[in-house]
Amino acid sequence: MELREGNGEGIDTWEEVILIYNAALKMIETRMAILNDEFQHVHQYNPIEHIKARIKTPESIVKKLKRDGRESTIENMIKYVNDIAGIRIICSFTSDIYRIVDMLGEQRDIHVIAVKDYITFPKTSGYKSYHMIVTVPVYLSDKTVDAKVEIQIRTVAMDFWASLEHKIHYKFEGDAPEDIRTELVECAKMVTDLDARMLKLNEEILTIIREREK
Repeated sequence: MELREGNGEGIDTWEEVILIYNAALKMIETRMAILNDEFQHVHQYNPIEHIKARIKTPESIVKKLKRDGRESTIENMIKYVNDIAGIRIICSFTSDIYRIVDMLGEQRDIHVIAVKDYITFPKTSGYKSYHMIVTVPVYLSDKTVDAKVEIQIRTVAMDFWASLEHKIHYKFEGDAPEDIRTELVECAKMVTDLDARMLKLNEEILTIIREREK
């Protein structure tokens, strides 16, 4: 692994990259925890099941830059790699995904720069998730750095499917047998059906509870 140091947004070393992007992850995690608590207070319901956070490894970053034909420098890493810092937000229901998207969009210091809605428009593999690239300000002692964070929002069922698909992709190096790919697509359809049925069931339960409270 070779990652040359250089001037990227005032960030000169890999250690400083780790510092800044870890801080960005903490900011997003804390913000989501606060919103989840507020949602519980107002609606007596938590839309977020759990949150996973990670920093991309130097090896993965270099591999991505080389694949795109770019030199492996700190500057290129910060400019062209959008998922150095990654947050995955896991929800119970598909409706929660768009609630969280709306809540994030209303945060004044979180700037949304790109979205990909794989819920409405799934990949041909069957993959479903809502992706956002945002920037958050990281306040250091002598400067403020806008750090990019990739946010993926999906249901528990979607996350289970995506985890298996990810393992299969790497086990077969992106060339899984046709029957396995076909079975994955079928499983994705089952996940979609399960999410829809669970959402409908939850709505029916809430309706019954509201009727009883009248």
